[in-house]
Amino acid sequence: MFGYYLDLAWRSLRRTPVLTALMVIAIGLGIGASMTMLTVLHVMTDDPLPGRSAHLYTPRIDPLPLAYKQGDDSPDPADNLTWPDAMALLKAHRATRQAAMAGGSLMVRPARAGLQPFNANGRYATADFFAMFGVPFEQGQGWSAADDEARAHVVVLGSALARKLFGDAGGLGRTVRLEDNDYRVVGIAGDWAPKPMFYADATGSQYSDDDQFFLPLSVAVDLDLSVNGNNSGWGRDEANSKTNASTSWLQFWMQLDTPAQVAAYRQFLVDYSAQQKALGRFERPPTNARLYSLMGWLAHENLVPNDVRLQLWLALGFLLVCMVNIVALLLAKFLRRSGEISVRRALGAQRRDIFLQLGVESAVIGVAGGVLGLAIAQLGLWSVRQRPDDYAQLAQMDVPMLLGTFVLAIVASVLAGLLPALRVCRVAPALQLKAL
Repeated sequence: MFGYYLDLAWRSLRRTPVLTALMVIAIGLGIGASMTMLTVLHVMTDDPLPGRSAHLYTPRIDPLPLAYKQGDDSPDPADNLTWPDAMALLKAHRATRQAAMAGGSLMVRPARAGLQPFNANGRYATADFFAMFGVPFEQGQGWSAADDEARAHVVVLGSALARKLFGDAGGLGRTVRLEDNDYRVVGIAGDWAPKPMFYADATGSQYSDDDQFFLPLSVAVDLDLSVNGNNSGWGRDEANSKTNASTSWLQFWMQLDTPAQVAAYRQFLVDYSAQQKALGRFERPPTNARLYSLMGWLAHENLVPNDVRLQLWLALGFLLVCMVNIVALLLAKFLRRSGEISVRRALGAQRRDIFLQLGVESAVIGVAGGVLGLAIAQLGLWSVRQRPDDYAQLAQMDVPMLLGTFVLAIVASVLAGLLPALRVCRVAPALQLKAL
């Protein structure tokens, strides 16, 4: 029966090519505009580490003085941790895995002939970083906790930087010079580029270039290597010292595998804050301590720009206008066929049969509109990628969004056809047959 309805729909649409074209263009424009912005929103709010994110958490404690005013006057704790606090959380070992980290940019001085020195962005971290985040390796592995303690001059290179420095050989065991220090390459990281870069400093770009190298955090502190991001100090002396208790600059992430672990760690943060307040170091209430899940942290940071949300609502509004126009066009088209439909009713077709026939016709219009909408959406995403925004290059349509384009087009066209189909089904066949 469905094949019969498809045949009727095809014949009907061919009889009115101009009207059909108008409806397909209307649904295509609405779907194209909507899917462009939905895709941008999708890539900006997607889970950066599927399968792991449910167990990843970041803590916030509040060592800020009562008189300290943050730039946005926010009552929340500082986004970063101080060195003493980060080391205290590491030594407590309350999580399955945990790592302190910070971003940095260093001058790479290649030994390869013809290659000039250049800057590279990377990450200073403790040993659990790689296992906790599931960083794959093409060669070697990350360093150990013993290397952290020994302040070993070791480095993990990203695959792109390794190929640039050493060619296809990878460079495992070789020496690379960063700034004025040599480091032994213990691992070559594979393809690992979570977007957004949830673990990076919140004041920086979350969608920019990937980390090209990884160094032990203890080495970065010993050598006073440059740090990217928010380095906030509120003490009177040595406010910019990395190890100062009144300078926040470190990010901290941990793996908690059970709800009981999560609850226990929340209480541990409150207890730690209360202990520090009793020692006279913290001034604010211990209850200011927070623990965010990965997705909860992204929601808290509200990484989606307001202009993207506004453009999405405008696109959805445009789709609604297109649907209203399609309702009017379908109503005119279906009412013109009242005589044909009345004959089918007189020959024994029930109202539901007529309703299904018209619904299939609306769905066919939706499929055609979806094809056009897909082309328009790809054009729209191309235009987004030309923008200077750091997230622009991520505007690529994946398989779920591709399928979503056709689903949205079909649903929109079928919904638009409901009112016209119901209206035509209520026409009395006897009145129409009399007029024939």
